[in-house]
Amino acid sequence: MTTPEAEQSRPEERLEQAVWAAEQALIEYEIAVETFRVEVENFSRLHHQRLGPMYARIEELDARIAEARAARTGDPEDLRRARELRARLEPIPGVEELMHGWMDDSGLFPEAVAMLTDQPVRPPQRVRPSEEARRLYRELARKAHPDLAQEEDERVRREDFITRVNAAYARGDEAELRELAAEWAAGPVPAERRPSRSEELYARLEWLSQRKELLTVLQRELEEGAIGSMLRLAPDDPDALLVEIAGQLEKDIAVREAELATLVGPE
Repeated sequence: MTTPEAEQSRPEERLEQAVWAAEQALIEYEIAVETFRVEVENFSRLHHQRLGPMYARIEELDARIAEARAARTGDPEDLRRARELRARLEPIPGVEELMHGWMDDSGLFPEAVAMLTDQPVRPPQRVRPSEEARRLYRELARKAHPDLAQEEDERVRREDFITRVNAAYARGDEAELRELAAEWAAGPVPAERRPSRSEELYARLEWLSQRKELLTVLQRELEEGAIGSMLRLAPDDPDALLVEIAGQLEKDIAVREAELATLVGPE
Protein backbone atom coordinates (compact mmCIF):
# COMPACT_ATOMS: atom_id res chain seq x y z
CA MET A 1 0.00 0.00 0.00
CA THR A 2 1.39 3.36 -1.00
CA THR A 3 1.57 6.19 1.49
CA PRO A 4 0.29 9.73 0.81
CA GLU A 5 3.91 10.89 0.82
CA ALA A 6 4.79 8.39 -1.91
CA GLU A 7 1.80 9.41 -3.99
CA GLN A 8 2.80 13.05 -3.64
CA SER A 9 6.41 12.40 -4.70
CA ARG A 10 5.55 10.57 -7.92
CA PRO A 11 4.57 13.66 -9.98
CA GLU A 12 7.74 15.43 -8.88
CA GLU A 13 9.83 12.38 -9.75
CA ARG A 14 8.24 12.19 -13.20
CA LEU A 15 8.89 15.88 -13.65
CA GLU A 16 12.51 15.39 -12.59
CA GLN A 17 12.86 12.64 -15.19
CA ALA A 18 11.29 14.86 -17.83
CA VAL A 19 13.76 17.64 -17.06
CA TRP A 20 16.69 15.21 -17.23
CA ALA A 21 15.48 13.83 -20.57
CA ALA A 22 14.98 17.35 -21.95
CA GLU A 23 18.49 18.35 -20.85
CA GLN A 24 20.04 15.35 -22.57
CA ALA A 25 18.03 15.97 -25.73
CA LEU A 26 19.07 19.63 -25.76
CA ILE A 27 22.74 18.72 -25.36
CA GLU A 28 22.52 16.29 -28.29
CA TYR A 29 20.81 18.97 -30.36
CA GLU A 30 23.48 21.53 -29.47
CA ILE A 31 26.17 19.05 -30.47
CA ALA A 32 24.50 18.54 -33.86
CA VAL A 33 24.08 22.29 -34.46
CA GLU A 34 27.65 23.08 -33.40
CA THR A 35 29.00 20.29 -35.61
CA PHE A 36 27.14 21.68 -38.62
CA ARG A 37 28.29 25.22 -37.77
CA VAL A 38 31.92 24.06 -37.78
CA GLU A 39 31.40 22.27 -41.09
CA VAL A 40 29.83 25.40 -42.61
CA GLU A 41 32.68 27.57 -41.31
CA ASN A 42 35.36 25.25 -42.64
CA PHE A 43 33.64 24.83 -46.00
CA SER A 44 33.28 28.60 -46.25
CA ARG A 45 37.03 28.97 -45.71
CA LEU A 46 37.83 26.37 -48.35
CA HIS A 47 35.31 27.93 -50.73
CA HIS A 48 36.95 31.35 -50.36
CA GLN A 49 40.51 30.05 -50.71
CA ARG A 50 39.85 27.89 -53.74
CA LEU A 51 37.19 29.86 -55.60
CA GLY A 52 37.71 33.42 -54.38
CA PRO A 53 40.43 34.19 -56.96
CA MET A 54 38.22 32.88 -59.75
CA TYR A 55 35.28 35.02 -58.67
CA ALA A 56 37.66 38.00 -58.52
CA ARG A 57 38.87 37.26 -62.05
CA ILE A 58 35.28 37.12 -63.33
CA GLU A 59 34.46 40.47 -61.71
CA GLU A 60 37.56 42.07 -63.25
CA LEU A 61 36.69 40.69 -66.68
CA ASP A 62 33.11 41.95 -66.37
CA ALA A 63 34.42 45.44 -65.59
CA ARG A 64 36.84 45.38 -68.51
CA ILE A 65 34.17 44.16 -70.91
CA ALA A 66 31.80 46.91 -69.79
CA GLU A 67 34.54 49.53 -70.17
CA ALA A 68 35.47 48.31 -73.63
CA ARG A 69 31.84 48.28 -74.73
CA ALA A 70 31.26 51.78 -73.33
CA ALA A 71 34.37 53.07 -75.11
CA ARG A 72 32.99 51.74 -78.38
CA THR A 73 29.39 52.91 -78.09
CA GLY A 74 29.67 56.01 -75.92
CA ASP A 75 26.14 55.17 -74.75
CA PRO A 76 25.34 56.83 -71.38
CA GLU A 77 23.87 53.61 -70.02
CA ASP A 78 26.98 51.63 -71.04
CA LEU A 79 29.18 54.29 -69.42
CA ARG A 80 27.13 54.15 -66.22
CA ARG A 81 27.34 50.36 -66.15
CA ALA A 82 31.11 50.43 -66.68
CA ARG A 83 31.61 52.95 -63.84
CA GLU A 84 29.39 50.88 -61.56
CA LEU A 85 31.29 47.63 -62.16
CA ARG A 86 34.68 49.33 -61.77
CA ALA A 87 33.56 51.01 -58.53
CA ARG A 88 32.77 47.60 -57.04
CA LEU A 89 36.41 46.61 -57.50
CA GLU A 90 37.92 49.78 -56.05
CA PRO A 91 39.39 49.40 -52.54
CA ILE A 92 37.39 50.86 -49.68
CA PRO A 93 39.17 53.97 -48.31
CA GLY A 94 40.99 53.35 -45.08
CA VAL A 95 41.21 49.57 -45.23
CA GLU A 96 44.55 49.22 -47.00
CA GLU A 97 46.43 49.21 -43.70
CA LEU A 98 44.03 46.60 -42.35
CA MET A 99 44.75 44.35 -45.32
CA HIS A 100 48.54 44.64 -44.98
CA GLY A 101 50.01 41.17 -45.06
CA TRP A 102 46.95 39.69 -46.73
CA MET A 103 47.35 41.24 -50.19
CA ASP A 104 50.44 41.95 -52.26
CA ASP A 105 51.36 45.20 -54.05
CA SER A 106 49.09 44.36 -56.99
CA GLY A 107 46.09 44.17 -54.69
CA LEU A 108 45.51 40.47 -55.31
CA PHE A 109 45.51 37.57 -52.91
CA PRO A 110 48.48 35.21 -53.29
CA GLU A 111 46.15 32.51 -54.63
CA ALA A 112 44.95 34.91 -57.36
CA VAL A 113 48.52 35.86 -58.32
CA ALA A 114 49.45 32.19 -58.54
CA MET A 115 46.45 31.41 -60.72
CA LEU A 116 47.04 34.33 -63.12
CA THR A 117 50.76 33.60 -63.48
CA ASP A 118 50.32 29.85 -63.93
CA GLN A 119 52.09 29.11 -60.67
CA PRO A 120 51.00 26.26 -58.39
CA VAL A 121 48.23 27.35 -56.07
CA ARG A 122 48.94 26.72 -52.41
CA PRO A 123 46.37 24.13 -51.34
CA PRO A 124 44.02 25.44 -48.66
CA GLN A 125 44.23 23.98 -45.21
CA ARG A 126 41.76 21.16 -44.78
CA VAL A 127 40.02 21.59 -41.44
CA ARG A 128 37.37 18.94 -41.03
CA PRO A 129 37.19 17.14 -37.69
CA SER A 130 38.00 13.44 -37.84
CA GLU A 131 35.61 10.80 -36.54
CA GLU A 132 37.73 10.49 -33.40
CA ALA A 133 37.61 14.26 -32.87
CA ARG A 134 33.83 14.13 -33.28
CA ARG A 135 33.61 11.32 -30.74
CA LEU A 136 35.76 13.18 -28.21
CA TYR A 137 33.79 16.37 -28.74
CA ARG A 138 30.43 14.66 -28.20
CA GLU A 139 31.71 12.93 -25.07
CA LEU A 140 33.07 16.15 -23.57
CA ALA A 141 29.95 18.11 -24.47
CA ARG A 142 27.75 15.56 -22.74
CA LYS A 143 29.88 15.45 -19.59
CA ALA A 144 30.87 19.11 -19.19
CA HIS A 145 27.87 20.98 -20.56
CA PRO A 146 27.20 24.12 -18.46
CA ASP A 147 23.46 23.41 -18.37
CA LEU A 148 24.15 20.41 -16.11
CA ALA A 149 25.58 22.64 -13.36
CA GLN A 150 23.59 23.46 -10.24
CA GLU A 151 25.88 26.09 -8.72
CA GLU A 152 26.94 29.31 -10.45
CA ASP A 153 30.66 28.68 -9.86
CA GLU A 154 30.37 25.26 -11.46
CA ARG A 155 28.50 26.74 -14.42
CA VAL A 156 31.26 29.30 -14.98
CA ARG A 157 33.91 26.59 -14.80
CA ARG A 158 32.06 24.49 -17.33
CA GLU A 159 31.48 27.43 -19.68
CA ASP A 160 35.20 28.24 -19.70
CA PHE A 161 36.04 24.59 -20.33
CA ILE A 162 33.48 24.12 -23.10
CA THR A 163 34.78 27.28 -24.81
CA ARG A 164 38.19 25.59 -25.06
CA VAL A 165 36.56 22.37 -26.24
CA ASN A 166 34.66 24.20 -29.00
CA ALA A 167 37.82 25.98 -30.14
CA ALA A 168 39.77 22.72 -30.35
CA TYR A 169 36.94 21.04 -32.23
CA ALA A 170 36.70 23.93 -34.70
CA ARG A 171 40.42 23.44 -35.46
CA GLY A 172 39.98 19.68 -35.73
CA ASP A 173 42.69 19.32 -33.07
CA GLU A 174 42.28 15.72 -31.98
CA ALA A 175 45.33 15.78 -29.68
CA GLU A 176 44.06 18.81 -27.76
CA LEU A 177 40.64 17.21 -27.39
CA ARG A 178 42.31 14.18 -25.83
CA GLU A 179 44.18 16.46 -23.43
CA LEU A 180 40.96 18.22 -22.52
CA ALA A 181 39.26 14.87 -21.91
CA ALA A 182 42.07 13.90 -19.53
CA GLU A 183 41.86 17.29 -17.84
CA TRP A 184 38.14 16.92 -17.27
CA ALA A 185 38.54 13.39 -15.92
CA ALA A 186 41.15 14.61 -13.42
CA GLY A 187 39.13 17.66 -12.37
CA PRO A 188 36.67 18.10 -9.52
CA VAL A 189 33.67 15.82 -9.62
CA PRO A 190 30.51 17.89 -9.98
CA ALA A 191 27.93 17.57 -7.27
CA GLU A 192 25.15 15.12 -7.89
CA ARG A 193 21.87 16.53 -9.05
CA ARG A 194 19.38 16.92 -6.22
CA PRO A 195 15.66 16.67 -6.76
CA SER A 196 14.26 20.14 -7.36
CA ARG A 197 10.97 21.55 -6.30
CA SER A 198 8.14 21.38 -8.80
CA GLU A 199 8.15 25.11 -9.49
CA GLU A 200 11.87 25.06 -10.26
CA LEU A 201 11.46 22.06 -12.52
CA TYR A 202 8.70 23.72 -14.50
CA ALA A 203 10.87 26.82 -14.90
CA ARG A 204 13.75 24.61 -16.02
CA LEU A 205 11.61 22.92 -18.66
CA GLU A 206 10.47 26.29 -19.94
CA TRP A 207 14.07 27.50 -20.24
CA LEU A 208 15.08 24.33 -22.07
CA SER A 209 12.23 24.82 -24.50
CA GLN A 210 13.27 28.42 -25.18
CA ARG A 211 16.88 27.36 -25.68
CA LYS A 212 15.82 24.74 -28.21
CA GLU A 213 13.80 27.33 -30.13
CA LEU A 214 16.88 29.56 -30.37
CA LEU A 215 18.97 26.63 -31.61
CA THR A 216 16.30 25.80 -34.17
CA VAL A 217 16.53 29.34 -35.53
CA LEU A 218 20.33 29.10 -35.70
CA GLN A 219 20.17 25.74 -37.45
CA ARG A 220 17.69 27.10 -40.01
CA GLU A 221 19.91 30.11 -40.69
CA LEU A 222 22.93 27.85 -41.21
CA GLU A 223 21.05 25.50 -43.52
CA GLU A 224 19.42 28.26 -45.57
CA GLY A 225 22.61 30.33 -45.94
CA ALA A 226 24.56 30.20 -49.19
CA ILE A 227 27.37 28.03 -47.81
CA GLY A 228 25.05 25.78 -45.82
CA SER A 229 22.88 25.20 -48.87
CA MET A 230 25.93 24.27 -50.92
CA LEU A 231 27.22 21.97 -48.21
CA ARG A 232 23.93 20.12 -48.03
CA LEU A 233 24.21 19.34 -51.74
CA ALA A 234 27.23 17.13 -51.07
CA PRO A 235 27.51 16.44 -47.32
CA ASP A 236 29.69 13.35 -47.82
CA ASP A 237 32.15 14.88 -50.32
CA PRO A 238 32.13 18.70 -50.26
CA ASP A 239 35.56 18.81 -51.92
CA ALA A 240 34.05 17.26 -55.06
CA LEU A 241 31.46 20.03 -55.11
CA LEU A 242 34.22 22.64 -55.00
CA VAL A 243 35.96 20.95 -57.93
CA GLU A 244 32.69 20.96 -59.88
CA ILE A 245 32.08 24.65 -59.19
CA ALA A 246 35.68 25.50 -60.08
CA GLY A 247 35.23 23.74 -63.42
CA GLN A 248 32.16 25.82 -64.20
CA LEU A 249 33.95 29.03 -63.17
CA GLU A 250 36.84 28.18 -65.48
CA LYS A 251 34.37 27.94 -68.35
CA ASP A 252 32.81 31.27 -67.36
CA ILE A 253 36.24 32.90 -67.29
CA ALA A 254 37.07 31.50 -70.75
CA VAL A 255 33.82 32.87 -72.18
CA ARG A 256 34.50 36.34 -70.76
CA GLU A 257 38.10 36.35 -71.93
CA ALA A 258 36.93 35.49 -75.43
CA GLU A 259 34.33 38.29 -75.33
CA LEU A 260 36.91 40.78 -74.12
CA ALA A 261 39.29 39.71 -76.88
CA THR A 262 36.66 40.49 -79.52
CA LEU A 263 36.32 44.00 -78.09
CA VAL A 264 39.94 45.00 -77.48
CA GLY A 265 42.04 42.16 -78.86
CA PRO A 266 43.84 39.41 -76.90
CA GLU A 267 45.37 40.41 -73.56
